[in-house]
Amino acid sequence: MKISVIIPCFNERRTIEQVVDAVRAAPIENIEIVIVDDGSTDGTIDVLKEKVAKRADRILYQPRNQGKGAAVRAGFAAATGDIILIQDADLEYNPTDYPVLLAPILSGNADVVFGSRFLGGRPHRVFYFWHMVGNRFLTLLSNMFTNLNLTDVETCYKVFRRALLARLGLECRRFEFCPEVTSKLCRMGEKIEEVPISYRPRSAEEGKKIRLPDALRCVFVLLKVRLRPVTTYGKRNRNLTPKVTTSTS
Repeated sequence: MKISVIIPCFNERRTIEQVVDAVRAAPIENIEIVIVDDGSTDGTIDVLKEKVAKRADRILYQPRNQGKGAAVRAGFAAATGDIILIQDADLEYNPTDYPVLLAPILSGNADVVFGSRFLGGRPHRVFYFWHMVGNRFLTLLSNMFTNLNLTDVETCYKVFRRALLARLGLECRRFEFCPEVTSKLCRMGEKIEEVPISYRPRSAEEGKKIRLPDALRCVFVLLKVRLRPVTTYGKRNRNLTPKVTTSTS
């Protein structure tokens, strides 16, 4: 069984090479690495072409910055694996957690797995109080709309059976991708399981964090998904798959 790891990337020249090495060293077999550069302007593209290209299976280059959701969707379209896993391009999430993330799907107990930073049992660095409050607030809102009891809806680590993705009809381009995919999976009746993961957060100066406008978009998406008939998900907006100008393998 092939595991496709999607790595959305924007201005991560200092970490992208280390992340790819860590994914290659993850304790699982048959990994496909698909990197999507989302219009980086800090030299990340040079690092990808000069140092990473031989270690990745495919690198896609968006012509301009469109947002994490757009980059992830481009990666979904390019991936060929049976299971799809999202990996951030920073060093906050550790690929040594892959076996824990994959186990519920491989055992047949889940269709989707979220890696939670707030469940106990795995090491994590203490991080900002207000960042934690924001994440928990968005998770609470998502749970209110979906009637789930998730602890971390905005986690990077989301793992899917590939067959699900075409049926979701994903549209979001930025951080609101997380509540969109969660709401749609819930309304479609898919089995979601959470597992604890390790976490080493960067500071606000070092990394990109969710801000108030992102949170407001998340609320809007939760409302929109709730009001839309489930039967329309996979039929709408197929033309919104982000366009990619260059691909290397």
